[in-house]
Amino acid sequence: MRKILGLLIIVSLMLYGCVPARDVNTSNLKIVTSFYPVMLLTKAVVGETGGVTIQNMTKPQTGCLHDYTLLPEDMKTLEKADVFVINGLGMESFLEKITKGLPNLKIIDLSKNIEVIEENPHIWLSPKNAIQMVKNLTKELRSIDKQNENKYMQNSENYIKQITVLDNKTIKEVEKLKNKDIITFHEAFPYYAQAYGLNIKAVIEREPGEEPTSAQLKETIDIVKGANIKVLFAEPQYSSSAAKVIANETGAKLYLLDPVVTGENSANADEYIKTMEKNLLTLIEALGE
Repeated sequence: MRKILGLLIIVSLMLYGCVPARDVNTSNLKIVTSFYPVMLLTKAVVGETGGVTIQNMTKPQTGCLHDYTLLPEDMKTLEKADVFVINGLGMESFLEKITKGLPNLKIIDLSKNIEVIEENPHIWLSPKNAIQMVKNLTKELRSIDKQNENKYMQNSENYIKQITVLDNKTIKEVEKLKNKDIITFHEAFPYYAQAYGLNIKAVIEREPGEEPTSAQLKETIDIVKGANIKVLFAEPQYSSSAAKVIANETGAKLYLLDPVVTGENSANADEYIKTMEKNLLTLIEALGE
């Protein structure tokens, strides 16, 4: 009788008193992404996989997370998550607060196995890097969610094919351009420039919102005049007032290159490809003259 009673007590504790931690290998996987480009790549890998939800932590108009302050509602969102997908390389400067507050949260860093340019975190702007980010995510999700690993793999392969087509097309078109000297708005485009042989002669603002000093403006104007640069590239997410000053002083034309950091949370994965295709058309228009 004592043995039977003991077994009943253990079973009761298991059922009512000791709820185990959630197993992320089960269905209804909840993924939270740090910001817009990470969300797009995650949507590409997850696709229509049943039982898996994706929530973007930050507002889709936030842009890059350089100076983002973690909000209380962000922590509440992450408390309910099984997985937090990040860009890495310091883009999520608040990450330490998350790891301290939620030490058991699974974090997937998409920057693994990517060659870094001077600690610059804007890796997704190289399609080849985007492919590696997709591969990194696919590997992690397949290990976490075994029942859907084949779906992740298939979605990943299909998306990588689309990015490869985009990359090959961009290489072919940019090779035709005689002029490859550009000036960009901030430090978003080194990976893009490296991928396609563009020469960034100057950066107008190192960080968005940090207006250049008069001395820095003069230096940039001198570079534009000295190198006979015909075009400047600003970004649609930020004020282009400094770029307009330089354009007026030098006669250079002003165009927009999109770093794919803002959009709608409802956006599909193909928004990455669509935006990068628009950037290619902008390059052809700006540098093909």
